[in-house]
Amino acid sequence: MAVSSALCIFSLLALVQAQSESQQPKIQLRLAGDKRKHYEGRLEVSYNNEWGTICDDDFSIEAANVACKELGFLGAVAWSPSAKFGQGEGRIWLDNVHCTGREKSLAECPSNGFGVSDCRHSEDVGVICNQKRIPGHRFINTMNNNVETLEERVEEIRIRPISSHLKRIPVTEGYVEIKERGKWRQICDEDWTPLNNRVVCGMYGFPGDKNYNNKAYKSLSMRKKKNYWGFSVNCTGNEAHLSSCRLGKPLEPKRNGTCGRGLPVVVSCVPGRAFAPSSSTGFRKAYRPEQPLVRLRGGSNIGEGRVEVLKNGVWGTVCDDNWNLRAATVVCRELGFGSAKEALTGAKLGQGMGPVHMNEVECSGFEKSLTDCYFNNDALGCSHEEDAAVRCNIPAMGFQKRIRLSGGRNPYEGRVEVLTEKNGSLVWGTVCSENWGIVEAMVVCRQLGLGFASHAFQETWYWAGDASADNVVMSGVRCSGTEMSLPQCLHHGKHISCPKGGGRFAAGVSCSDTAPDLVLNAQLVEQTTYLEDRPMYALQCALEENCLSSTAKKNDHSSYRRLLRFSSQIHNVGQSDFRPKLGYHAWTWHECHRHYHSIEVFTHYDLLSLNGTKVAEGHKASFCLEDTQCDEGIQKRYVCANFGEQGITVGCWDTYRHDIDCQWIDITDIKPGDYIFQVVINPYYDVAESDYTNNVMKCKCRYDGYRIWTYHCHTGGSRSSDMDEYPAMSNQLHFR
Repeated sequence: MAVSSALCIFSLLALVQAQSESQQPKIQLRLAGDKRKHYEGRLEVSYNNEWGTICDDDFSIEAANVACKELGFLGAVAWSPSAKFGQGEGRIWLDNVHCTGREKSLAECPSNGFGVSDCRHSEDVGVICNQKRIPGHRFINTMNNNVETLEERVEEIRIRPISSHLKRIPVTEGYVEIKERGKWRQICDEDWTPLNNRVVCGMYGFPGDKNYNNKAYKSLSMRKKKNYWGFSVNCTGNEAHLSSCRLGKPLEPKRNGTCGRGLPVVVSCVPGRAFAPSSSTGFRKAYRPEQPLVRLRGGSNIGEGRVEVLKNGVWGTVCDDNWNLRAATVVCRELGFGSAKEALTGAKLGQGMGPVHMNEVECSGFEKSLTDCYFNNDALGCSHEEDAAVRCNIPAMGFQKRIRLSGGRNPYEGRVEVLTEKNGSLVWGTVCSENWGIVEAMVVCRQLGLGFASHAFQETWYWAGDASADNVVMSGVRCSGTEMSLPQCLHHGKHISCPKGGGRFAAGVSCSDTAPDLVLNAQLVEQTTYLEDRPMYALQCALEENCLSSTAKKNDHSSYRRLLRFSSQIHNVGQSDFRPKLGYHAWTWHECHRHYHSIEVFTHYDLLSLNGTKVAEGHKASFCLEDTQCDEGIQKRYVCANFGEQGITVGCWDTYRHDIDCQWIDITDIKPGDYIFQVVINPYYDVAESDYTNNVMKCKCRYDGYRIWTYHCHTGGSRSSDMDEYPAMSNQLHFR
């Protein structure tokens, strides 16, 4: 079994020769500057052995396409004016470049001429290329890097394991081979360095490398005929993958097929703990990491998310100023992944809450932790709209080959079918839908690499799946939500129990690239909490809504109830709108409040003892969801009045003021003492979210029989360990 990736070895310094060498100038292009991905950056050109930039005047997507194709990419996605990737230095070689898109080189496009420009470096142009490369692309490199001439076709690279390691998943050790003109070739290890190992392991999802049994490989290489690639590779160790390394000197061919005193290159990578190799095709149980100093939140797939760091016991975000691939790679390797694929800016994976701990991060790329990098403590001017995020390379585990969606209208939905072993052979079958919910659906979508789950279905009769896969092969599935594949979840194993059977009652999912994320404003709760003694005659509507303790039904109209009142402000900081699960037809009309409730159980309000026991009968508050207010520049979309559309827009919040009905906990019957005040949003996972850990808000409170004090209010996951402050409580939601 081999791990391969369609990569072309080149240095992003692609020399372009014009069709007529005597007439067209020779130029080289590269992507430089403050780039966050290996396929984007400031476009620079080398002319007469001097590097310079290109002015953005009259530049177009056609010119960007020509440039990206020169560099070996399939084309351009976009281009950026005004030195988005930083200002360059030296000459501005090209100005007023006009391309049709059909040119083979930027040198063929009409312009003012080399060196003729009235621009400044504040107008340097940048490009964002398609990350896919042109298979077998032809490169020529005459840069002064020990290569006199190079004209090669390299299509793929792989780690080929020896026979004794074939069943190991993931593949962590083997020969590094390059596919050149249809043939796999080894690389001579004479000039191979540990920095090259670091790059190869990083691109395949491994944080580091280790020594291996050289004798075994030496013995194998002596017995087998070798077919060496003709060049060496020089990496600095910070490259995202081997394609970004410089090509070294050409290999002098030997008649006996050797490479001097060298042998074929072998790498042995160290996987992160979550990807420990196994002889089986899956995991027996999910790995639960210890709490680190850095974590990822809000990502749909393993190895991606918003970067958060722990400081003084409080989690905070990282501002995206100067955020780049080097810093992102430090994060990825620290968390047990490989090098970074992308360094994301602009809160592309959702906005965090709380403080911004780091700004203007600068890493060498070799730090063990992001906290070891230089950074500016002063995050003045940074908002959560600038939260940095990463996408990391992860090992190929083969998870996607063992699950599929069948019968859906598009690849993002369908009946869940899994591949399992039965009577010595692999067969496809369905999953029992009993107790199937959004958390299980999240694991399926993650395993398939399809993002978040948007819905979980317990009936799939409307999806005509594969008839041969109707039999139930997995039942009793219960997931925590952190698993990377469905077999990691609790399930019945070989003892299938599914009273409804498969077929129309098989489990199904629909997946989405984005999801909402609701967070309660803990500070507002702390600021607005107070007590009110309210007469029963003014609480009849609330009594009908079950917003009071059960003892209230025995009270006469002249008695009073003591209410712990507070305001709740629920923000959607995710990437898509929060919409109710039910359609109009299933909404409930509430006569007292004179509007429809789209979610019957949207929050739990509870007062708990310090050991976690409920002391005041909390109620299950139903809500009408609407946009009360929004961030600047965002329009309200949802309103409760007149049977309007309900939901919470991204960047907006729904506020329930302290002075409205049911916005309280009835504490009439409790004794003075210390308690935990808790609010849980979306407790039954009725609607999919990118992060459920922040749906819990807890406060400490002290009640003396007359007054109440609330303090230390915070959302779940915002502190280093809630267990320290609340020994009986955790941030996991168990209301299912």
